[in-house]
Amino acid sequence: MERRTIEVIPDAERHGTPRSQFTLWFGANMQITAIVDGALSVVFGADALWAIPALLIGNVLGGIVMALHSAQGPRLGVPQMISSRAQFGVHGAVLPLLLVILMYLGFAATGSVLAGQALSEMLHIDDTRAGILVFGVLTAVVAVTGYRLIHAAGRVATVVGVLGLGYLLVRVFTQYDVGAHIGVKGFDAATFLLAVGLGAGWQLTFGPYVADYSRYLPRDTSTRATFWSTFAGSVIGSQWAMTLGALTAAVAGDAFLTDQVGFLGDLAGPAVLAVLIYLVIVVGKLTVNCLNAYGGFMSILTTVTAFDGRSRISTAARAAYIIGFTAVSIGIALAASADFLNNFKNFVLLILMVFTPWSAINLVDYYLVSRERVDIPALYDPEGRYGRWNVTALVCYVLGVAVQIPFLATKLYTGAITERLGGADISWLVGLAFTAVVYGLWVRRTADPPAATVHPATVDAADGLGEAVGAS
Repeated sequence: MERRTIEVIPDAERHGTPRSQFTLWFGANMQITAIVDGALSVVFGADALWAIPALLIGNVLGGIVMALHSAQGPRLGVPQMISSRAQFGVHGAVLPLLLVILMYLGFAATGSVLAGQALSEMLHIDDTRAGILVFGVLTAVVAVTGYRLIHAAGRVATVVGVLGLGYLLVRVFTQYDVGAHIGVKGFDAATFLLAVGLGAGWQLTFGPYVADYSRYLPRDTSTRATFWSTFAGSVIGSQWAMTLGALTAAVAGDAFLTDQVGFLGDLAGPAVLAVLIYLVIVVGKLTVNCLNAYGGFMSILTTVTAFDGRSRISTAARAAYIIGFTAVSIGIALAASADFLNNFKNFVLLILMVFTPWSAINLVDYYLVSRERVDIPALYDPEGRYGRWNVTALVCYVLGVAVQIPFLATKLYTGAITERLGGADISWLVGLAFTAVVYGLWVRRTADPPAATVHPATVDAADGLGEAVGAS
C-alpha cells in the first residue's frame, strides 16, 4: 500500500520510466465514457465524417496542455494541485481545488453509472444499482492501494482496451453499412466546434491531476520523454474510443442512445463475447475511476492541509478519505443515472469553462515566468515565498472564467456571442488565450521565482517534508 500522499517524493523512492505514462493514459482513455463523449458529437448534430477530425483536433490541442502538466511531475515530485500553490498561494489554490473536487465527483459518478450497467449485465442482475455498488467497492480497493496498483491497472486496461475496442470497431464495419451513414450532412461550424470542444475538454480535465502519476519518476527523467509518452497515450487512446463512439452513434441512432452499454454488448455478437465486452468496459472504467478517487482524495487533502500545515497523514486516514469520496460519488451515481447523455455533455462543457483559465495560469507561470524554477518547501508554508493568496492569479482566474460566459453554449445558458456564431461554442479557446495573455503580462511585474529550484535536502519517512533545503 502506498505511504506517500501530498509530500515531496524522496529521490530514493523514485522509480519507473516515461513508458508507464503511456500505458496509464492509454488505458484510462480506452473506455466507454470516451466512447460516449465521441458519440455526443454526432448525437448533437455533427456528421461523423466531420466529427472525427474535429475530435482529433480537440484531443491534440487539449493533449498538449495536459502533457505539459504531466512533465512537471518528475521535476517537482509533488501532486499537481500542490504545485499550483506556486501560482495561487498556499490558501489561494483552494479556490480552483474546490472545483476540481466537484469535477472528480462528477466524472466518478457518470463513469459508475456505465460500469454499473456493465456489471449488472455480466452478473445478470436486473437492478443496475447493485452493479454500481459493486463497482464502487472495486474502485475503493484499487485507489486505497495506490500508485503502483493504479499503474498496473493501466497496463491491463491498455491490453484489454486494444483487444475489446479494436474488436468493436471491426464489428461496426462488418455489421453496418458505415459508408451509407457518414458524409450525409454538410460541414456545420457550430457542431464542428462542439466536437472540438468535447475532445479538448476531455483532455483538459486531466490537467489538475496528471502530474500525480508522474511524480514518482526519477528527477532526471527527460521532460520531453514524459511529455510525449503522456501525450501519445492520452490522445491515441481517447481518439480511438471517440472514433468508435462517433461511428456507433452514426450507424445506430436511437438504439445506441437508449442503452449505450447494452448496445455494445449486442454489437459484440454471441453471449460469451458480449460478457467479455462488458468486462472490457468494467476494466477501462475501473482504471479511470481510480484516478478520480485518488485525485479527489489528494485534492481534499491539499485543501485541508493548506490551513493546518500538515504535509502527510496516516495510512488509515488516507483510506478513510478515499472510501468517503468513493461513497459520495456512488451516491450521486445512484441518484442521477437518468438522461445520461445530456447531463454528461453539459457537465463536460461546464468543467471545461472553469479549468482552461487554471491550466493557462499554471503553464504560463511554470514554463514562461518561473522557467521551471520552484521553491518546493515554500509550497507548504503560508509564510513562505508564495504566501497565502496570490491576488494576481486569482483575479486572472476569475476574469478568465467570466470572459467565457458570452461564448457558452450549454443547456442552461447560451451566450449572446454564441448565438451570433450560430451556436458554435468557442468559450474554452477564449478562456485559454485571454487568461494566458493577461496573466503573462501582469505577473511579470510581481514574479519572484528562485534562482534555481529549491528542493528539500532530506525527506524522512517519519517527518515528510524535512527541514533543510537545497537548490539545484
